[in-house]
Amino acid sequence: MAQKREVTRDSATVGEQKPPASAASEPTAIAHGARVMPSDFSISLAASGGTDALLRNPGGERRQPLRGFEEQYVDIIDYIARITHRIWEEKDIGYIYDTYSHKAHVYDDYGLQYGSEKIVADTVHTINAFPDIRLYADEIIWAGDDEIGFHTSHRTVIKGHNTGYSRYGPPTGKSVFLWCIANCVSLENLIFAEWVIYDTANLIRQLGFDLPTMARQIGNEMGAGAIEDERFGEAERLPGQNQPALMQPSGAGGFDVEEFIRRTWHNIWNRRSLKQAQASYARGLLVRGATGRVFYGRAEYQSFVLGMLAMFPDAMLQIDDIYWMGNDADGYLVSVRWRLAGTHRGGGIYGAPTGRRVNMWGIAQQQIEGGVITKEWLLFNEFAVMQQIYRD
Repeated sequence: MAQKREVTRDSATVGEQKPPASAASEPTAIAHGARVMPSDFSISLAASGGTDALLRNPGGERRQPLRGFEEQYVDIIDYIARITHRIWEEKDIGYIYDTYSHKAHVYDDYGLQYGSEKIVADTVHTINAFPDIRLYADEIIWAGDDEIGFHTSHRTVIKGHNTGYSRYGPPTGKSVFLWCIANCVSLENLIFAEWVIYDTANLIRQLGFDLPTMARQIGNEMGAGAIEDERFGEAERLPGQNQPALMQPSGAGGFDVEEFIRRTWHNIWNRRSLKQAQASYARGLLVRGATGRVFYGRAEYQSFVLGMLAMFPDAMLQIDDIYWMGNDADGYLVSVRWRLAGTHRGGGIYGAPTGRRVNMWGIAQQQIEGGVITKEWLLFNEFAVMQQIYRD
């Protein structure tokens, strides 16, 4: 069951959009723990006609309570899509001061960032490097309300040309195309916590740089203390404890999204029961992963998992947050924030074993139809993992 979140403002055509089979005039929701999970898609990008339609037709009547939010926003999807467009594409970077808490906590590939000033500086840096940057909203999953805070998982495709200086070097003139997922918690018009995964390794590769070389260089610049910081703590089950149990379906009536996701991830990643993929994933599965990976079908996904477990044989994965929207008839859209700790003791894509302890974290979005996962977007901080492995 989801844990209650005590929050204050100062604490911390790209993809396919599936329209709802039915849309109510008013959103419906169900309580799950302390949070509300939308039980339909009446407030969604699809119901708005997509991002372009939403941006062309701003305003209107409120579609859900938004205590403390600017009057121009009609629902939480409208808020997330339009502030992103205004900051990044209209280049109203100063609007960050109005939409992020001055004590905001932002976790990204390079660690924990504090405060809106750092967010402003990073945004200036990125837009300077990619002046024509575009962020195409592909999906926004939401949960919560205006009392405890809205939780949103914003999946975008980022496009642009590197015509300015970046932290990786002088302009290359290269064009880039990469995925990003940003999970935010907002209340009263302010984002006070954000976990954002850019596909940084894919970005660096598209700019024409050698990934291991760049990871070693930046890893050495940052120092071991920065890149080995276990930003979200150790995984729940530590090496040497009892063997992980095989989680079975609860047997309770109806489809339980959280039970299904936790059981699937635990059995595959912690129990090493890859057979679970046959039951939880569709035969025609599509997975878009970090560094431009694309997997078709369960066998390719299983091969990816095996490769990771072979490199990190003591790896243990833990889900830190999960929320969703939808119902059995229309399907579900799920956001999962996770972390994994392991030791680099096996050969693989990261080269010969180094014995380095590695901490990774990521965000996944999953589409469930008919009780199985049909699509998944699985991003993690792969460039930070490479820094931990390749640094001197």
